[in-house]
Parts: sequence; C-alpha cells; structure tokens
Amino acid sequence: MISKIISSWTVKAVVGCLLLSITIQCKEKNIDESEKDIVDSKEVLLNQRLSKQKLEKWQDLKYGMFIHYGMSTFIGEELPEGNAPIETYAPTNLDVGQWINVAKEAGMNYAVLTAKHVAGHCLWPSEYTGYDVSNNKDSTDVVGEFVNECRKQGIAPGIYYCAWDNHHVFGSFTPNKSENYNGALITPTESNPAEGAPFTSHLYQNFMTAQIDELLEKYSPLTQFWIDIPIILGDGYRKFIYDHISEKYPDMLVIMNHGKKKAGNKLVFLEHKAWPTDVLTLERFSPEEEYNSILNISGKEYYVPAESNMPIGNEWFWEDDDVVKPMDELVNKFQACLDNRVNFLLNVPPDRTGQIPEKWITPLQELKKRMGKQIE
Repeated sequence: MISKIISSWTVKAVVGCLLLSITIQCKEKNIDESEKDIVDSKEVLLNQRLSKQKLEKWQDLKYGMFIHYGMSTFIGEELPEGNAPIETYAPTNLDVGQWINVAKEAGMNYAVLTAKHVAGHCLWPSEYTGYDVSNNKDSTDVVGEFVNECRKQGIAPGIYYCAWDNHHVFGSFTPNKSENYNGALITPTESNPAEGAPFTSHLYQNFMTAQIDELLEKYSPLTQFWIDIPIILGDGYRKFIYDHISEKYPDMLVIMNHGKKKAGNKLVFLEHKAWPTDVLTLERFSPEEEYNSILNISGKEYYVPAESNMPIGNEWFWEDDDVVKPMDELVNKFQACLDNRVNFLLNVPPDRTGQIPEKWITPLQELKKRMGKQIE
C-alpha cells in the first residue's frame, strides 16, 4: 500500500515537473519572440533603402581592391586638366585578368575599377564621347574585361565613376578652377551667393546620367556603383541620380564618396556632401574608435555601413617613385577596420604596362599572411 502511494506521488511529481518545464519553455519562447518582435520593430523603424541583412552581406566581403587606372596612369598626375591627347593612354602589355588574380591571391573578395576619372578618358567604348578606349591603339574594353574577369575568378565587381570631369565640362565649373570648394555645401543666398563654388551644369548632368545608364546596361549585375566628388552635383541631382540608379538596379549598392570629415577626434557626416548613399566612405582614413552604423539624417535613422579606402602607397594612380606604406601601418589600419566591421578597400594601381607590378604584389601577400584567418 505504502509503495503504491509513493509510486503515485512519484508519478504526480514527474508530471508536475514536466508541466512546469513546459510552462517555463513556453514563457521563454514568448520572451524570445517578444524580443525578436522588438528587434524586428527596430528594423522597421530604420529608413535605409536596402535591408540591414543585405547591407550586412556586403559587409561580410570585408576586403576589396580599389583599382585606379586610366589616362592619369600615363600622365603621372591624379587631377590633370583633361586635355591630354588621346594617344597618351598607351598600355604596352595590358592584362586585366592579372589584376583580378592578384586581388584573389591577396584574399580580397571584391574590386572597384575607375571607369572614368578626372581626366575624362573612358575605359569603355561610349557612344557619348570619342575620348574613350575605342579610339586608342589598345582598344580593349577595360571595364568589360574587368567585370568578366571578376565573375570568372569569383570576385564581386564594382564600378567607379567620377562626377568631376575636366574633359567633358558642358558649362560646369570644376573644382580645379574653384576658389571656394566648400561653397558647394551651402545653399546660396543674396548676401552669400557662394561665389567661386564648383558646380555641374544640367547639360553635364544629362551626360553623366546617360553614361551611367550605359555602364549599367552593359555591365550589370554589379555589387556596387561608386560615385566620386558628389559634392559638386548638388542635393537635387545627387538625389535624382541615386534614385534613378537604385530604381533600375534595386539590389546594387549606390555609394557616394564622402571622403572624411572630423570634428576634433569625432567622425561627422555631412549630408550636403554625399547624401543619399548606402555606405559611408572614409577616404585615407581608418576608424579610430567604434563605428556606429546607425546614422541620424534629418531626424531619421538609417543603417549605413562604412568602407575605408586608401592607397597601398601614397598615390591613387601609378607613379614610378611611389612606395608601399610600412607593413605595420597597413596591418594596423586593416585591423581597425576588422575590429569595427568597416570594409577595407585598398587601392593597388597598375603600372604603365597595364599590369600590377611585383612591388605591390609582395606586400599584399605579406599583409594577407599577417591578417591570417580573419580574412578567410
């Protein structure tokens, strides 16, 4: 009898424990779901065009190669007047596939090529100008080769387009002529007309829109489209071209180069310089403190990841006397990016033969070795 009573109590105890466990699990599940709802709600409250998950997938690329190549490679000047004879561009042994192989062997996951820089010469055959590779002795469609090689070798391709163009002016007032560069940031008034500020004309903007459409129609899909010197486009056209591109190619990141702006030791974002954009770019700058990806723009919160871009040496384009940065400096800058989940876009310029020389390849391999499994 006693054994039956004990057995009954045991059964009741077990059942009670099971019910208690189930109740606790249900409550924990409800708490988890409630917390998830809060996170999802927070996600909904953010206002960026692309989802946070999409942007985080781009952040997972971590490490890319910036490739400054074009007319400036042969002039030896980053910001030329734009009047160099077209035959100045003259690679002797162009090998775009070698560039991408160097990037891949260095542990990089994406690459961005300067399709057109300040010189105005275009690395693709454009129907809107004769100042392009189709009229060069080496008429290789460099942009086309670049995109094809990226896809073939497993590197995510991106294209750079410079808003500042000293060859195709169409009535614009370009920064090299300007005595008031920062005047482009302000809204002019009668008493402060921003005299001498650089600007682009509506005719140039029509030309730029047409060329961007041409590039994207020819070479999409791309991971990102990178626009430099957006300060001279003005708020209205900058928003127009951002919307124009993103409506046609909704999965691609559209990046306006912000450069860097610091107030004391604090990084600040100037929306009249580079907004809208999907990424905050940090030119020649790596984060010195934790980067907060939530930016408040005009009272709204956006998830905006960051990308640090800098040359492996001192110059963006090839120059014979340029030398690689000290390895410890490269490691420290890269590590600062990794620690703060900021992408690292390292510029590696091909030389005048049209290939990336050994003086860049050797330090790239050393950098890969020093960073180890962090970039695998």
